[in-house]
Amino acid sequence: MTLIVVDGFTGDQFLLDVGFVRAVDGGALFDRIARQLKASSAQVGMSDVMRLRSADIFRVYGIEKVPSPVETVQAAISQRSPVSIQALNEALKTIERQVEADEVIDALLDAVQHILGYANAVVLIHDAHRNCLTATGSIGYGPSGLGAEIAADDGLIGSAAKSGQTIKVSDMSRVRRFGEAIGSEQGGMEDATRNVVFPHLPMAMSQIAVPMATRGALTGVLFIESAERLAFREEDEAALEILARQAAAALRASEREASAIEPRQQAVEAPLVAAGREIRVHHHAFDDSIFVDGTYIVKGVAGALLRLMLERYLGEGRREFTNRELRLAAGARMPDIKDNLETRLLLLRRRLEEKPGPIRVVRVGRGRVALEVQGPLLLDKADDGD
Repeated sequence: MTLIVVDGFTGDQFLLDVGFVRAVDGGALFDRIARQLKASSAQVGMSDVMRLRSADIFRVYGIEKVPSPVETVQAAISQRSPVSIQALNEALKTIERQVEADEVIDALLDAVQHILGYANAVVLIHDAHRNCLTATGSIGYGPSGLGAEIAADDGLIGSAAKSGQTIKVSDMSRVRRFGEAIGSEQGGMEDATRNVVFPHLPMAMSQIAVPMATRGALTGVLFIESAERLAFREEDEAALEILARQAAAALRASEREASAIEPRQQAVEAPLVAAGREIRVHHHAFDDSIFVDGTYIVKGVAGALLRLMLERYLGEGRREFTNRELRLAAGARMPDIKDNLETRLLLLRRRLEEKPGPIRVVRVGRGRVALEVQGPLLLDKADDGD
């Protein structure tokens, strides 16, 4: 049997003399191909339709280069510098030294950009409470996409999270680009849908999703895309996996240390009457979504945390809170909340920073945040799921 193979980088063509060996329907190779097929088919909305039934194994007896009908080019990837082991080692040390969740995520994204040279990346944190992954940090995008959610088993990112394996799509020229079906015109509809549009590179040709896990526990997924075909070399993939594991371990350590900080004794104050215009905050109990003056901010655990802080601000005059007390208070309402409180507070802080409004949550120390409110506050609570 003869096959023709085209080099995706140069356009060079080769004839392969092959013979069928066997078909496999299980094992590591089959599973890897199946994951890649599922990820690619998800790009065209067919992840539930296309399914790998078997993979054929062939033995190659001969390879012959043949003239290409078009002019070939030198492989651009060969001109890229190899990953610097020294720089990678320094990046790992930098990530390990960080003590706050935002510092860990920023250090990871900085390494992706400056050591590996990729300009577009998103860090998504796993939310077991809602069975999704939430964008908590990003680089290279206009709208940051912070707060965008991906179902824990959806597409490239969900497949990587579910399998615990790195998954990449190397040439997207023949499939719909990720996020295209959403439409960028929906970017201004957050207030109506409570959904943030996931950031995407319009001309992305390569994408990779790397699980962030330590000791088998998933923390999140590092997602990167590039306008180049076949952008992610094997050494890039290995370096990204090393960085992602280090970031996952650092986030776990940050969570443990912050949760151990004891609350300070605070004098009980009278409810505050702040100067300025009235601020109306609306909380929807069915999804814990928060709106400030009609502008959607956040939902899920992050929304529940903001509601808790606002209630204590109004009832007790409280401004400062520790992660530990917020964890205990949130756990009383949502018993299955176990971890990632630090990253949920980070998402809340960053979403409030992105929205030019009168409420802020700022970090004031290790494992401590403070609430800033610029006006008299009215908190509405809707429990009817409207």
